[in-house]
Amino acid sequence: MRSPPLIRSFKHAWRGLRLAFRAEQSFRIQLAVALVVVIALAILPLSETKRWILLIVTMFVLVLELFNSSFERMVDLMKPRLDEHVAEVKDLMAGAVLLASCFAFVIGWIIFWPYLLMIIRQL
Repeated sequence: MRSPPLIRSFKHAWRGLRLAFRAEQSFRIQLAVALVVVIALAILPLSETKRWILLIVTMFVLVLELFNSSFERMVDLMKPRLDEHVAEVKDLMAGAVLLASCFAFVIGWIIFWPYLLMIIRQL
């Protein structure tokens, strides 16, 4: 008996996340950073607005990395790897992830800096 379409959709989605985790080093690193952010959110007394901002920028980086990985695989299927345009598409997507990651880092730094400073002063 086949599972309902919604259940199959979730199975495919989880399989995609597992694939990204196994195959993409950048995704694993970004996921580790996201885990640190979530732990910090659980520990630090941040405002709800700051919590949402951190969650949104963190999730944005992860989702963008999944898009990047998808685009890389798609362009590899469409054109030979040595084609100049394939390299450009991959570089553009990598640039988008880098830009989002830098932005997320700056936001995290702005929000977490007072707490880091307090910890440093206590040492």
